[in-house]
Amino acid sequence: MSFKASPSHMSFSSLSSNPEDELDLSVAIMAQQAALLNVYANNNLLVTYYLNQQDNNQQIHRGSIRGHRVIHRGRANVEHNLWVDYFTENSWYPDSMFRRRFRMGRSFFLCIVNAVEGHDNYFVQRYDAFGRLGLSSLQKIAAVFRMLAYGAPTDSTDEYVKIGESTTIESMKRFCRAVVEVFRERYLRSPNGNDVARLLQIGEKRGFPGMLGSLDCMHWTWKNCPTAWARQYNGRSESPTIILEAVADYDQWI
Repeated sequence: MSFKASPSHMSFSSLSSNPEDELDLSVAIMAQQAALLNVYANNNLLVTYYLNQQDNNQQIHRGSIRGHRVIHRGRANVEHNLWVDYFTENSWYPDSMFRRRFRMGRSFFLCIVNAVEGHDNYFVQRYDAFGRLGLSSLQKIAAVFRMLAYGAPTDSTDEYVKIGESTTIESMKRFCRAVVEVFRERYLRSPNGNDVARLLQIGEKRGFPGMLGSLDCMHWTWKNCPTAWARQYNGRSESPTIILEAVADYDQWI
């Protein structure tokens, strides 16, 4: 088979016979390799450019969660409003209104706030990354007590306390954990012999001999009750419930 000489096709016999042709071939090969490297580099630059363009064209979002909308609630005045409404000497709402809305007196409420704040740094008021003052312990715990007192949903406290749903849930979890850890040894323990004798004596003086305290029950809906047990736990309601019983004495020990 014979090949015709052309600019792009050369016979190997002619190249091997002339040293200058061999040098020209080496230069041509090196030029082709350099051209290929330039093509690869340009391709990489093009790919990087288009990837950056796609990132820049994506929807800009604020906050740590994509799609989360940041609402500026004006929290700076909320703590002041709480103090003026409930905790100053001439507060807008009297003690009876505070006890009805928080299910306890002011002094006892502030005692719990101070104890929880000293136990968990989550409730300590701090500045955020933008230098703005964050939520105070009073705001977080007030939202928690509103939920506990009224059984309200998590986002119902946003209008007055100006606290978001996720922050309210986190405050509730940390508050319950802190209360158990702080008050467990004194108020959430089983009564010893001295406690039983004292409570029996108090009950007898009040006309209830043998009484340790007041018993209260609460029915909790058992959502994931096994089907085989459902009839055993059905009461007045149509869904299965579990009864939570608690005994409290006059000192509010549980």
